Amino acid sequence: MNATLTERVKKGRSAALLTVLILLVSLSPYPAWSLSVPESFSDIAAQAGPSVVNIRTEKTIRGGGRVFRNFGKSPFGNEDPFDFFEKFFGGDPQKEFRQRSLGSGFIINGEGYIVTNNHVIEGADEIQVRLNNDREYAADIVGRDPNTDIALIRIKSEDALPASKLGNSDDLKIGQWVVAIGNPFGLDHTVTAGIVSAKGRVIGSGPYDDFIQTDASINPGNSGGPLINMAGEVIGINTAIVASGQGIGFAVPINLARGIIDQLKTSGEVTRGWMGVAIQDITPEIAEYYGIQGKKGVLITEAFEGDPAAEAGIRPQDIIISVNGKPVETTRDLTRIIADISVGDKASIGVLRGHLKKSFEVTIAKRKDAPLSAKMQGKKRKDDLGIGVSELTPELTQRFNLPQTEGVIVTDVASESKGEKGGILPGDLIREVNHAPVRSVGDYRKAIRKVRSGEPVHLFIRRMNQGFLVIKIIR
Repeated sequence: MNATLTERVKKGRSAALLTVLILLVSLSPYPAWSLSVPESFSDIAAQAGPSVVNIRTEKTIRGGGRVFRNFGKSPFGNEDPFDFFEKFFGGDPQKEFRQRSLGSGFIINGEGYIVTNNHVIEGADEIQVRLNNDREYAADIVGRDPNTDIALIRIKSEDALPASKLGNSDDLKIGQWVVAIGNPFGLDHTVTAGIVSAKGRVIGSGPYDDFIQTDASINPGNSGGPLINMAGEVIGINTAIVASGQGIGFAVPINLARGIIDQLKTSGEVTRGWMGVAIQDITPEIAEYYGIQGKKGVLITEAFEGDPAAEAGIRPQDIIISVNGKPVETTRDLTRIIADISVGDKASIGVLRGHLKKSFEVTIAKRKDAPLSAKMQGKKRKDDLGIGVSELTPELTQRFNLPQTEGVIVTDVASESKGEKGGILPGDLIREVNHAPVRSVGDYRKAIRKVRSGEPVHLFIRRMNQGFLVIKIIR
């Protein structure tokens, strides 16, 4: 009797536990298919495979011998045979040759539009697309967006074409299984599987980095192919790998790509919003310098003359904290928010200037990319910090392609000096010393003289291609 009762209790507990597990699964935010290791990826590959294509390109290269220099050394040993042509024939042999490359892509609709990477088809004279059924077609470029490495091409076919189903990359979870399909190393329709190991990765490829990181093998030739979830939906575009990263790959989220693809299809190019400012994130030193809590916001290093921000009254050293009421914490936030605002629309820009909050109405223009560079030379008398400075004259500004701004130019830094150890470099523009504005060499030297031996000197500088920095040196 007792044994029978014990068995009933055990069965009751098992049933209750099973009920709880079923309830937990039903309430889980994760799709049921992402909770366990799939027994097979065959169904997914069969479902998504027909819309994945192989892309072969050819382009003509002139003076091709120089391509070997890109690898750091000659493939023929220590003696570079192309130096022979330079010495005896006055330069590289201007021979033409055909460069071939392989990539992948996926069909997005029955009209023959195919998404791939820009680097797969950039500069190509010929583009050949091979479908899963081995049929080949010549393709035309519809549009390219180098900033996100996305391209749209098109083939014309009388037959119905299989199209990929696009998913929602915002729903993607870290640890979720994904599949990559492509032709790595020229091997047709290879399927690899792995998990999502991170989201929102920045790898330095451009201003719109927001990559999905995965350990599903993305090898050369997979570029442009789809990253697929367990429902068979495309949630990313395979784009980059880390050579020394043991199989780490990166994919552009499909939600980021959707608007780009639509613009490429409609107009052949991508138009993004632009304020006309150079920006940088808030460093701990700058946060301390300005008394900013939490290091949130974006520091303006330059407001370009004649562009929307400057016209609206925004100035260098302003800190942008919001756009249209939406908080801005990093340069990535600001870049994406402004890029998504239509050209000609007005945006309310919240700014911190000193300790005051201000608001400016900026009319968004079309984005333009203009690199800044400067080359400095010459020497001036150095102070006891080992720093030599010069006036920022209009002639120097024009000669060295410097932005129109106030400050003094660092022309020389003595070896082993306090300035060198602190990180000062020739070409830096010193804008302030301990919060005191510097408009001339006299201002700079006067501010330095006020600092006693053993006290800190905070130099607020602008460095070309990096933005504003605060460097602390003990005098």
